[in-house]
This record gives sequence, C-alpha cells and structure tokens, in this order.
Amino acid sequence: MSTIDPRHYDVLIAPVITEKATGASEHNKVVFKVARHATKPQIKEAVEKLFDVKVKRVNTLIRKGKIKMFKGRPGQQQSTKRAVVTLEEGHRIDVTTGL
Repeated sequence: MSTIDPRHYDVLIAPVITEKATGASEHNKVVFKVARHATKPQIKEAVEKLFDVKVKRVNTLIRKGKIKMFKGRPGQQQSTKRAVVTLEEGHRIDVTTGL
C-alpha cells in the first residue's frame, strides 16, 4: 500500500449527504465538499489514495452561498466547491462510515 500524503486530507473536506447525492450513489457517483484551491487531478489522487478506489471522472462546481434569515436578520451562507466523483465499475465508497 502506498503512503497517504497529509495534503489529501486538506483537499477533501467532507462528503455531501443530501437526497440528490444519495441518488447519485446508485450511478457510482460520490459528492464531496472540497477546498476552493483543489484541482481535478488533486481531487482524483486524494480519493484514490484515501479510499483505495479507481476514479473514472471528476466534475467540479461552485455552489454560491444563499441569503438566509438567521435569528431574524439576513445572513449569507458561504460559497462551497463540490466535486462529483464518478468511480470505475466495481468500486464503491460508503460515505456513511468513518475513514
């Protein structure tokens, strides 16, 4: 097994667990919240090393922060970068368990 670089933990922040992301898992896709500076090759390498899977494709998007009411006052949510990682056939990641 290859060594895990600590920078891989800086690239992947958290898995996204939403209804849409759970539906995508049926098509071998996993959604992660990633660092704003992370590139597609860095995301691919981090997922392959940390979860020991083969990545087919990485698509990224920046979700703009919404304006929401917070304790009666308008507040701005942070913008986040997300990565939709498509895995090769036969590979799976169970995001409900810890790393």
